Amino acid sequence: MHNLDTIDLRLLEILGDNSDLTTKELAQMVNLSPTPVFERVKRLKKEGFIKKYIALIDPEKLNRGFVVFCHIKLKQHKKLFNNKFIEDIDQIDEVVECYNVSGEYDFLLKVYANDMKHYQDFVFNKLSLLDSIGSTHSSFVMREIKNQHNVAIGLLQNG
Repeated sequence: MHNLDTIDLRLLEILGDNSDLTTKELAQMVNLSPTPVFERVKRLKKEGFIKKYIALIDPEKLNRGFVVFCHIKLKQHKKLFNNKFIEDIDQIDEVVECYNVSGEYDFLLKVYANDMKHYQDFVFNKLSLLDSIGSTHSSFVMREIKNQHNVAIGLLQNG
């Protein structure tokens, strides 16, 4: 883990939960002065442990609370089909996450829509236009149970 000590891990844990804290607040939480905390965070960014800071937007507030996981099977497993699919899917706003997965399907998409009608429109007028797709299977989220974006750093420290 590139020489991360317990303070580095604690900073990552804290920032993974709330990146809106000031350097002074972080310093108090790890019992250091602000300057070394600033330098540590700067190093963690430079080394790629911290990719970026984002605001987590509530999709319900923006009428995008209909969440669908869409499994995609490509027509062919050729580099051209994979690359074209990735290129195309990156341009579709409703798709907020895309994973290349193993198993029965090739890709897993997380899609935000207004409602079932919006999702149906998305499937018919956007997904169906992608020539690389062989088949799709949709799972609709009935209730979100856990949505944690932070890595389980406690597990790194304990094991």
